[in-house]
Order: sequence, then structure tokens, then C-alpha cells
Amino acid sequence: MTNRSRRPTAKETQRVNTAADRERKRASGGRLIAVGDIHGYSEALRGLLEAIDPKPDDTIVTLGDYVDRGPDSAGVIDLLIDLAKTCRLVPILGNHDQMFLDVIEVDSPDMYRDWLSYGGTATLRSMGIDHPEDTPRRYRLFLNRCVDYYETESHFFIHANYLHDQPLKRLSVWVMRWESLRQRVPGPHFSGKTAVVGHTAQKNGRVLDLGYLKCIDTYLYGGGRLTALDVDRNHLWQTDAAGTVVYSGALNGEVAARKTAEADAASPSPESETQDVTAENDDTTA
Repeated sequence: MTNRSRRPTAKETQRVNTAADRERKRASGGRLIAVGDIHGYSEALRGLLEAIDPKPDDTIVTLGDYVDRGPDSAGVIDLLIDLAKTCRLVPILGNHDQMFLDVIEVDSPDMYRDWLSYGGTATLRSMGIDHPEDTPRRYRLFLNRCVDYYETESHFFIHANYLHDQPLKRLSVWVMRWESLRQRVPGPHFSGKTAVVGHTAQKNGRVLDLGYLKCIDTYLYGGGRLTALDVDRNHLWQTDAAGTVVYSGALNGEVAARKTAEADAASPSPESETQDVTAENDDTTA
């Protein structure tokens, strides 16, 4: 018979006290930082975390899609497991993470084939396994502990999308994890909070900033960048796939920095200049 009134172990007490202490510290001045879609690029994440230099009073919210496509999904999750020992980590579940959990738990050839087409082969390879059911326990635990969304008094964080007139707890899995901003750009949320999302790849490498909505998936898996945003201070960090910091500064300042670098590198013809602007404004391309 289970003893429901048992006293917590010392380890459990320490874990609860540590989490509570981190929450108190963040309320008194710690940073609130969101990280965009990682997709198996552990070196990009490693370089980003070194640039951020997390402290115990910081809260880091990762927006999901830890696995698939990139070469080291296992390494990404290992880094996040370690990060949770340094600061408060809030991992959100992305659609790729959901697909991975589904093929682990459900024996469906069609589902498995679909997952492989989304980059699942790279995930298996990184974990040194041939079949999803052989996924190491620590990776299953991490993904199963991911949340659907996270809210503060001023912001909410979710992987894909939301409905402007609905509480987050009422959203469907389709909206939360799958619906692209290319399919539907929502209006400001009725709560008045700023939305921070990923999922819809910004192929120009820039954060999509609508004021009430910021999308920080900057197309790392396609040659873009991994982005982190301090949402209170509007400070941005970006790394490339190798983990090199390519930008650290004010949100939207990366636009001016990139244009300056491009101008120094070449003087485009009027035709190519028009093409650049067209590509640059293609903010909702998934």
C-alpha cells in the first residue's frame, strides 16, 4: 500500500527549495530569456549558452523542437538537462518533440515513416539507436516533462501559435504545436500579454517583431541562426550552427548590423537590391 503521508526525502526537499529559491530570485531581478528552435544543433546551443552565461536567478524558456534534422539531438537534450541545474529551465514541447514521443509510444509504420521524413533519422543516429523504442530513459523523461506553454504577468511562451480570444489552456494541440504563422497571424492576445513563439522559420535570420508577437525561430537548420531573447531588456543573442556568436545586442539592431556588413562586402545592382528586400520581408515563411 502506498504511504501517501510519507515525509519527502532530503533530495526531494532540496529540489523543491531550490526551485522556489530560483523563482524568488527571478522575481527580484533575474533575466527571462527565450530560446528558439534548436533542431539538433548542440554546438549552436552550447555557444549560445556561453554567451548568455546563465545565473541561478535566470529563467530560460526553450520553445521546443529540440530534436530532428540537426546532427546531435542527444547532445542538445544533454545540454538542457545540465542547464536545469544552473538556472530555472522551462522547456516547451514542439511538434518535432511530440512526433518523437509518439513514435516511441505507438507502433505505427505510417507515423514512423512520417517522422523519418521530418528528420527523425538524424535523431536516431545521434542517440546511437536503430529504433525509437530504444531511446535512453533520460531523453524520454526530459521530453515527457516538457510543458505546453508558460506564462508570466507580461508574456506567454508557446511553440507555434495561439488564438487571440482564447485562454492558452483551451488551445488545441494543432494550434499550440503545428499551426504556422504563414497559415494565420493572430492578433494581440486578449490578456494583453506579449506572445513569444517559434516554429515558423524566419528564413532571413531576423526575429519577426510585431510588438505584441515575436517569433524567434530564425531557421538554424536551414543555414540560419539560433536565437535567444531577453524579453524584458530586449537583448538578442544569435549563434550559427558551429556555435559562433554572430550577434549580441539590441533587438532589431541585428538588422542594421547585417545591412552594414552586406554593404561593406558588395555594392548590389538595383535588380539584386530589389530581390534582397523581397527576401528580407518574407517573414512568415515556414
